[in-house]
Amino acid sequence: MMTVQLVYTFQEGDRSMKSLLGGKGANLAEMAGLGLPVPPGFTITTKACNQYLENDEMLWPELKEEIVTNLKKLEEKTGRIFGHKPPLLLSVRSGAVISMPGMMDTILNLGLNPETVKFLADESGDRHFALDCYRRFLQMFGDVVLQVGHHHFENILTEAREVQQVATDAELDEASLEQIITDYKNLIKKESGQEFPLDLEEQLFMAVEAVFKSWNTPRAAVYRQANKIPDNLGTAVNIQAMVFGNLGNDSGTGVAFTRNPSTGEPLIYGEYLLNAQGEDVVAGIRNPRPLEGLKEDIPEAYRQFMDTCKTLERHYQEMQDIEFTIEKGKLYMLQTRTGKRTAHASIRIAVDMVKEGLIDRHQALQKVEPAQLEQLLHWQVDPEARMNYIAKGLPASPGAASGKVVFDADKAQEMAKSGENVLLVRPETTPDDIHGIIAARGILTSRGGMTSHAAVVARGMGKPCVSGCEELKIDLARGIFYIGDQKYQEGEILSIDGTTGQVILGEAPLIEPQFTEHFYELLSWADDIRRLKVRANADNPEDARRSVELGAQGIGLCRTEHMFMAPDRIPVVQKMILSSDPEKRRLALEELLPMQQADFKGILSEMAGLPVTIRLLDPPLHEFLPDREELILEVDRLNRLNNDPQKLAEKQDLLQTVRSLSEFNPMLGHRGCRLGMVYPEIYQMQVRAIFNAAIELLEEGLDAEKLQPEVMIPLVGHFEEMNKMKRLVEETVEELFKEKGTTIPYLVGTMIELPRACLVADQLARSASFFSFGTNDLTQTTLGYSRDDSESKFLPFYLQHKILPANPFAEIDVEGVGQLVEMAINKGRQSRPDIKLGICGEHGGDPASIHFFNRIGLDYVSCSPYRLPIARLSAARAALSEKDQD
Repeated sequence: MMTVQLVYTFQEGDRSMKSLLGGKGANLAEMAGLGLPVPPGFTITTKACNQYLENDEMLWPELKEEIVTNLKKLEEKTGRIFGHKPPLLLSVRSGAVISMPGMMDTILNLGLNPETVKFLADESGDRHFALDCYRRFLQMFGDVVLQVGHHHFENILTEAREVQQVATDAELDEASLEQIITDYKNLIKKESGQEFPLDLEEQLFMAVEAVFKSWNTPRAAVYRQANKIPDNLGTAVNIQAMVFGNLGNDSGTGVAFTRNPSTGEPLIYGEYLLNAQGEDVVAGIRNPRPLEGLKEDIPEAYRQFMDTCKTLERHYQEMQDIEFTIEKGKLYMLQTRTGKRTAHASIRIAVDMVKEGLIDRHQALQKVEPAQLEQLLHWQVDPEARMNYIAKGLPASPGAASGKVVFDADKAQEMAKSGENVLLVRPETTPDDIHGIIAARGILTSRGGMTSHAAVVARGMGKPCVSGCEELKIDLARGIFYIGDQKYQEGEILSIDGTTGQVILGEAPLIEPQFTEHFYELLSWADDIRRLKVRANADNPEDARRSVELGAQGIGLCRTEHMFMAPDRIPVVQKMILSSDPEKRRLALEELLPMQQADFKGILSEMAGLPVTIRLLDPPLHEFLPDREELILEVDRLNRLNNDPQKLAEKQDLLQTVRSLSEFNPMLGHRGCRLGMVYPEIYQMQVRAIFNAAIELLEEGLDAEKLQPEVMIPLVGHFEEMNKMKRLVEETVEELFKEKGTTIPYLVGTMIELPRACLVADQLARSASFFSFGTNDLTQTTLGYSRDDSESKFLPFYLQHKILPANPFAEIDVEGVGQLVEMAINKGRQSRPDIKLGICGEHGGDPASIHFFNRIGLDYVSCSPYRLPIARLSAARAALSEKDQD
């Protein structure tokens, strides 16, 4: 039987073997192949790690033998001996396929015991150096391998510095180091119940096992879940000959980026320490120096390092994050990897590299992650500021905001009008709160998920929102709220960070979003490449204007119900709902018509030359009426006072109507096209308002071809629903055209939100000129998940336990909902080859979902205005990905 190779020397690998050697191992091999000064070593593969984790976490004899064989090769290459003179010491480092900084483990100076410490001291002529290495090794091995808490070691070290009255570890004398070593060994025996291992081969195997096990530590698992890294990749283990930065002031260690990771400025950016080892740079005990200082301290190594940085960036065509050590004036490269960076830096680096001729535009677009653009589009909490974090909820809408806590939407509007910054804080929001949401700087709710009403509306408006903050308990009646045991008054100033879900006491310093010329240039390249058009979900002229500025090619969803929620309109809407006969309802609708007409005129004007899809009324009518529980209390209060019989009668009638309209499951109740079927006069009024607005613009001189209204019928599931509603629209429009003596081209289509609509899409397409997939509701009706309830109850459990690969309300469920969408596309085109196909749910702004929509052939995606840049970039990357596959 053929033996599978599980250990590779650096000479046997290269960067193409990343999945086997891990990122670090592959890049070490690549640098060695380039002739750069890399300490020699070998890599134990990710395959070995996965085998170990499946093999009851035990190293097997064949793997041990392969490790020892490669160790012998390392001895030959270095001229050193593991456990003898001259001593070979090792660094043992993790190396995941996808970089997970700080998540897994490292052990330095492995191979020391009382005997080899003497060898090291004799060879270096520096006993202090040898003791310092031994102290470091005991601490790292004790922490990583023997699971002795890091703080125990730090307490001993801190006490020694205080006794010696020195600021840094490097200043401790030999006697102090000897005492620390003794104290460390005693600590290890006490905490782990075993003596520190003196056998060097045992040390090596224990270290390898510890690195393998670190793949499954809770912090690594959480990081993978947060960054969507698969659990089955495993980590490689890199074993290298140690080089020492702690051999005096002609030695040192440092970290550098080939460009500034915060701004993208094309200057090498880094820090270093003299007479130190790698962990000292990040430990914070000594303040590192800016890299420029190395030019004076060790000039030749500095010059060589700068040249090496340029070599690596040119070779990888990417900004690099580099770790290095200098031993007695000689430079060694310990790691290179793609550097983490801010969104600003990411965009500038990509654009600059194109202009420098390092990469082309296609490569530049692949280097910027669409999700990163979130950082640029909203106000952010200043990362440098100190914060008093008091709670955490779901990061429902990115950005940050500060203001006085207000529980009531009307009060929020009043305070905002007087110039005060407010946060609308509610158990949850409803369409009734829309004016308060508009007025508020941000929204905080104790209930609801990432796609709850508050979250969806906030994202649409580009407002920060933290939802589902279960630590938050609100007492609306008493005007107070609790976080934990702490009581706060309404009016308290809070800040929210919708990017992280954090709730902050007091006013947090914020950073304003800024768009650079690099930002606009990159997106123009994306627009040249993408096939998918990108529209916006916008409900008012202001959002429409912002959408055009951010590159929208039309409106994919204008929700007419939001126009009903303005305080001056609610009484008229309620009069319409409470009307006892069609004629009274028509009179109320006549009052609403000019209001809606003005809204549509503003939107159509802003979007001149671009299509505007307007969805007719969708939510159930009871959502526009007062809360039932509040009405019951009001009726009870009026009954007890017994001083206003007329008002009591009005409230009783209102309560009776609210009760008659209330539903056990309104999401599947009397809403969408069902409203239009039962109350056709509502849809007739809305259609007249749309086309009156268009004709008014025509009369004011706007060209007819610049008016492209598309009327969308919501929640259709049957052909007869679609057909009747289309006839209603056409008859109303034709009557208006005849009256005005003009015509405007328009389309009538439907929103696909039900599984049945997907199954009979061929029938619906005989009547509908376009389909727009409402994937929020389609996900609910397909999976049987209540959007708000699932995100705050079982979805976190399902994601943590890998029952679902992703939140289906954030990323399209390709296997379920995705199949229905694809089926509806194919059936729709069978009946109507030129049918226009788009998506207007929250998934329209999700990068992974956009890749799917591009592949199955949608014509456009539509998303919140502030997600338009993300959608534009994602659509371009999807087109490039498809091209690569071809």
